Amino acid sequence: MSNTIGRLYRVTSFGESHGRCVGVVVDGCPAGHRLNLEHVQAELDRRRPGQSGVSTPRREDDRVEVLSGVFNGVTTGAPICMLIWNRDIDSTRYEEHRWTPRPGHADYTAEKRYGGHQDYRGGGRFSGRITAGYVMAGALAKQVLATTGIEVLGYTSQIGSTVAPDMSLDQVRENTEGNPVRCPDPETAREMERDILKARDEGDSVGGAVRCVVLNVPPGVGQPVFDTLEGDLAKALFGVPAVKAVEFGAGTALASMRGSESNDPYMVVGGRVETASNNMGGVLGGVSTGAPIELTVTFKPTPSVSKPQKTVDLKTLKETTIAIEGRHDPCIVPRAVPVVESVVATVILDHMMQRGYVGQVHGE
Repeated sequence: MSNTIGRLYRVTSFGESHGRCVGVVVDGCPAGHRLNLEHVQAELDRRRPGQSGVSTPRREDDRVEVLSGVFNGVTTGAPICMLIWNRDIDSTRYEEHRWTPRPGHADYTAEKRYGGHQDYRGGGRFSGRITAGYVMAGALAKQVLATTGIEVLGYTSQIGSTVAPDMSLDQVRENTEGNPVRCPDPETAREMERDILKARDEGDSVGGAVRCVVLNVPPGVGQPVFDTLEGDLAKALFGVPAVKAVEFGAGTALASMRGSESNDPYMVVGGRVETASNNMGGVLGGVSTGAPIELTVTFKPTPSVSKPQKTVDLKTLKETTIAIEGRHDPCIVPRAVPVVESVVATVILDHMMQRGYVGQVHGE
């Protein structure tokens, strides 16, 4: 089904932007793992709307509720259903644009795919609101992965034309949450914030990129040839609204390199095989190398802008112009950081389970 991803750690997403709730059902999480709800809530708080002037003014508490699969704070092995309720809903603007699809949104494609029966309010199933469910599943995945020493770190690496410099992992850990754009470099973060606010004040929006690093994945994780680690990560990440590119390691820069430059030489460090560089992003042949898995996810600018845009009236098939009003993020990237982390953690856990590195915790 198109709303489910994973083989052993299976995540099914449900809900719409202006429906009663959004959430996930996680099936296959091994029994015996402690679920820290405070951690799940903290991850949701990183994603929720209304955080600052660079995000949408929509106000939602996004308090997680667990309906099944957890007993005495521990996973039981049964399906785990987690959800949040939609409270601050205003569908007025979406009724106004029911028959004039918004450029850059999935309004027209949804209309053709579902014959007009889709929930168009707030973008419905195509809204970034549904990623709250991804974060719940990913927060659980992170907790399970932590038992194996795996850590997932994400940060904003680009907003518009402003690009963050290379940074250490300690900088990423310590500084990412210290500013509203989630860039670990303070000077770059201030510039990024100015870029977003400038676009907002001009009735426009900007895009950007999220960098994600996964530490301590053992070598040999992946399922060639069509269920590769890279392929599954990319597929899942393209399920995040507004994602238009996913790169691993040096990504598109590899096109301008020679093989002698792009290859990652092997060496022995402390009795272990490691690579001297990581242009391949920790994956070769669709299988992990043991080096950090590094990827960059590019997000398009938020398509809801108040500048006049050309569109078509689907009832009359006449061209017209609309200006979108309402509550929208001038840049989705800062709120997408925990979403990227969560999606990546979900896929990594699924592949770790396939290799037998994660399983049920046996009682004493």
